[in-house]
Amino acid sequence: MKRVLLSLVLAVFVSPIFAGEGMWLPLLLQQLNEAEMQSMGMKMTAEDIYSVNKGSLKDAIVHFGGFCTGEVISNQGLVLTNHHCGYRRIQSHSTLENNYLEDGFWAYTQDQELPNKGLFVTFIVKIEEVTEQILEGYEEGMNDDIRQALIDRNLAKAKQNYARESYQDVLIRPFFKGNQYYLFVTERYDDIRLVGAPPSSIGKFGADTDNWVWPRHTGDFSLFRIYAGPDNKPAAYSPDNVPFKPRHHLPVSLDGVEEGDFTLVFGFPGRTNEYLPAVAVEMQVDVLNPIKIGVREAALEVMDAEMRNDPAVKIKYASKQAGIANYWKKWIGQSQGIQKTNGVAKIREMEASFQERVDASSDFIAYRSILKDYKTLYQKMEPWAKTRDLVGEVTGRNIELFRLSNYLSRYVGMYESSGAKALEARKATLQNYLASFYKNYEVEVDKKVFANLMKLYLEEVDAKHIDPKAVEQYTKAGKDYNKWSDALYGQSLLLNQEKIRSLLDKGELSQLISAIMDDPAYQLCRSIVAYNSEVLAPIKVIQEQINRLDRQYMKALIEVFPEQTFYPDANSTMRITYGQVASYEKQDALKYMPVTYLEGIMEKYKPGDYEFDVPQKLIDLYQSKDYGPYADKNGKLPICFIGSNHTTNGNSGSPAIDAYGNLIGLNFDRAWEGTMSDLYYDASICRNIMVDARYILFVIDKYAGATRLVEEMTLVHPKG
Repeated sequence: MKRVLLSLVLAVFVSPIFAGEGMWLPLLLQQLNEAEMQSMGMKMTAEDIYSVNKGSLKDAIVHFGGFCTGEVISNQGLVLTNHHCGYRRIQSHSTLENNYLEDGFWAYTQDQELPNKGLFVTFIVKIEEVTEQILEGYEEGMNDDIRQALIDRNLAKAKQNYARESYQDVLIRPFFKGNQYYLFVTERYDDIRLVGAPPSSIGKFGADTDNWVWPRHTGDFSLFRIYAGPDNKPAAYSPDNVPFKPRHHLPVSLDGVEEGDFTLVFGFPGRTNEYLPAVAVEMQVDVLNPIKIGVREAALEVMDAEMRNDPAVKIKYASKQAGIANYWKKWIGQSQGIQKTNGVAKIREMEASFQERVDASSDFIAYRSILKDYKTLYQKMEPWAKTRDLVGEVTGRNIELFRLSNYLSRYVGMYESSGAKALEARKATLQNYLASFYKNYEVEVDKKVFANLMKLYLEEVDAKHIDPKAVEQYTKAGKDYNKWSDALYGQSLLLNQEKIRSLLDKGELSQLISAIMDDPAYQLCRSIVAYNSEVLAPIKVIQEQINRLDRQYMKALIEVFPEQTFYPDANSTMRITYGQVASYEKQDALKYMPVTYLEGIMEKYKPGDYEFDVPQKLIDLYQSKDYGPYADKNGKLPICFIGSNHTTNGNSGSPAIDAYGNLIGLNFDRAWEGTMSDLYYDASICRNIMVDARYILFVIDKYAGATRLVEEMTLVHPKG
């Protein structure tokens, strides 16, 4: 909760290299950040970064698939993003015969580039503040339901009336807990083709062991290309589409980085919660994170063993396992980081200052009970929050048969409310989902996950919160989780994909819905979900009260601390974060330097190990020191570097940009304890991790021989 004082900006950032807190709206850089950024070494202006009148950095940045960031790095629409962002697409093209996950994929000509149904990228054309329009008619003290209805009407009106091209869209998002609103004009391109990806031994080197860890040696990148219609406008996939011509693309620097160099990360960070009260952070770190960690550990134990034993399972579960493991490890690091930096205590110090100012001024009478009210509400919420998070992990994320059941429940609801016609209109969507689900599903894996997780459900959830149907089935199975799993999965028609898909393909929708509703696994899942929803009814009221308090507290912070600059929480909209290449001390007498090299890969190399194996060609290039123009001035090949930029999920694939506007790296991770930056940023340990652009070029050129891709980029030497 430390916020940089505007009057002290230069004093704070001239001396140390520790900088980086904040995720800033690009259209406000000139007003809030330009001077500070330039004092840190930036040579650009705010207009170079965000402009609606000319091509600028923002025109090279895309929201990749709605979940990651990418950047255009050539005048032919070549897009760079992370390997883990493209992972599901790489997996979808992989077979045992053509295993692109294991072997990599490279399109040596444009006609070899692979289309990806459903994948899209979105550009931001323009950003405007529309707070007055959206809050028009609102008065302090207005009932929340009436307030929201008013806002919804104003949102619809603003979107409908905003002038834009036919191929553009408008998004409006709340900021500062609903105290401000901004509008985004967007352009979406839907013909996105896979161009290149290194093997997982490069793109996922270190896998789970190194995930969220520094030092890192992962070449976490992949390449795609945007295709457009002949007019360069968005178009559905067609063989006749042509490579997109961007308003701006990022040149790629060959000069590398040194400690203290300015770094700018541009992207679409997903979610942060920087303005929580101490009582909320404490509950998250000490109570809820351990619950979610425990559930995922039980699921990962099964997946990891099965993936090691069977190459086919490894292909099917690679993306799923990575997704589950990613947040499992993040929550561990988040809790450790908060504890290490005494984050909760520091937030309480800020709250003491807040309360002192509030109590001292009659202007702030309305804010005097905020912190007390927070404490009361979070104490009430905790018992239900524990159940919510554990049951959510069990039914909503980690048992695949339950995930399928929850998905199918939407179609059951459509049928019950609108009949077969509603299903017929969505038949293709359901067919595609089922095809993807069954393709990457192994019953025996899921059965073991079910047994592990239902044990947690019955033994760790408050007895009053457990669904009686689950207890009944467990008892009937002789209180043996494996027998319960065998019985349930053996009886489930949902696992008979031929029968389910046949009913759907033949249009026998009434029979399909009946089969789903009669399925014992579907019934168990929906019973647990329904019972959980009933049990958790009180939490909805408490959460509404907290949401109202959040909005008031955010407004209060801005008013009570007028000398401070506040940035909005991340909400998947375009943001800038800036910092510097920075080492850090993990613990006493253990300092981590900011750059890693190919030597580190060879030190970690374990032949045959799925996490630390190395392709023979990379070994050969290392032994011959055949690095081309991509080595540093000492003849070493850089792999990754770290900086003090404030990043989160969604910043995966974000470009790391130098002081001049050139690409120097690709953001893909954070140092483990620094994952706490979603809740609390501390410059001493919060570091983002980036692949060095020179390693990316080396892999494309020297390793893969896809030289044509390097030739279409603009390579520069900004440092002379």
